[in-house]
Amino acid sequence: MKKKQFWTLRYILLNATYFAAFCTIHACAALYLLAQGFSNAEVGVVLAVANVVSAIVQPVVADIIDKPGWLTNRRFILICVAVIGIGSLLLMFVHEIKAAVFIIYALIYMIQFAYQPVMTALCFEYQKAGADIMYGLARGLGSASFAITSAIIGKAVEQYGEGLLLTVNIVTMVLSALLIFFFKKPEGGEEPVVAEEPKAEVSSDTKGGGLVSFIQKYPAYMLFLVGTICFYFAHNMINDFMIQIIRHLGGGEAQLGYANFLQAILELPVMALIAIVLKKFTPQKLLVFSGAAFFVKILILVFATNMAQMYISQSFQLFAYAVFIPAAAYYVSRTMDEADQVKGQAFITSAITMGGVFSGLISGVILDRFGIASMLLTGTVVCAVGVVIAFIAMTKLPHYRKK
Repeated sequence: MKKKQFWTLRYILLNATYFAAFCTIHACAALYLLAQGFSNAEVGVVLAVANVVSAIVQPVVADIIDKPGWLTNRRFILICVAVIGIGSLLLMFVHEIKAAVFIIYALIYMIQFAYQPVMTALCFEYQKAGADIMYGLARGLGSASFAITSAIIGKAVEQYGEGLLLTVNIVTMVLSALLIFFFKKPEGGEEPVVAEEPKAEVSSDTKGGGLVSFIQKYPAYMLFLVGTICFYFAHNMINDFMIQIIRHLGGGEAQLGYANFLQAILELPVMALIAIVLKKFTPQKLLVFSGAAFFVKILILVFATNMAQMYISQSFQLFAYAVFIPAAAYYVSRTMDEADQVKGQAFITSAITMGGVFSGLISGVILDRFGIASMLLTGTVVCAVGVVIAFIAMTKLPHYRKK
């Protein structure tokens, strides 16, 4: 096996196990918690608490990892998968104690989000050390893993119950732990010329700086984070309460699996071919385009009356999430100093997480009091505001300002 395929294959497997668990922990969160006796509002609170903590933890951890020391990207991932596996095991024994379920589920939900940007940073770290990894392909196949898990898990839960989700979590975390334990950075390798990441000119600063310095250095990026929060307010609203939207449209757990499968499998071609797309369009343009797609996706749901229209809405994942994630990763890689790379990836995920915080706190309450239509209309308005903010950030402000 060629060296490039070897490194890419290992990173693909890491992404595959991560996103299989992402499906059971995040995409099926409402399904699991509603089965444990939680109301829609309570589900929203659980997810909001998890997202708040995650948003706080991510930049702090990123700042620590960016500095020389014991905590590396690889070691942090290993710690995270161990905690998620243990937490899932504990849930099997305390599922009748609501307070315990609240705490443990919020913890594993938070940790799963917390190490997502570290997975991305790990790829670029290894590339610079000589591991020739095709990031777009690996990330796209991670989405394919999510899709396959979604297609299977919905029907399986109908047959065997929501406890099956915990079993899948444990199995995938054991596999993740083995994969990351043996996925060691090459020593003394030459820095490769990675075809899918033509680097823009940035400073060679390796010292980094505080939050104020970071904000001053990347004004476009910091405003764009506000737009990202708005996009993911709408995105998380759909994902967190998808089972309720689907039931409103006449579907059930099986249709939840199919809907998740559809949106995830469509991510694969875009993410796998992102290198080609980036030769024709800048990450800045792609990020604004993806925001508009998030808006269209939720707007369709406002007027949806059947599952066919739900599936049409999910198809816009092809232009929304599938474009946003790799474009954001490359935007950070191309515009930020090396010392800010992990921090930059983490702030993107923190903004996504904050979108989940506001969505969790607001969506469940609106859903319980006013219904599906009001909830989706709220998400549509917020997402529209995000598109305007993103356009201004990416087209009107400087992306890098020297100190």
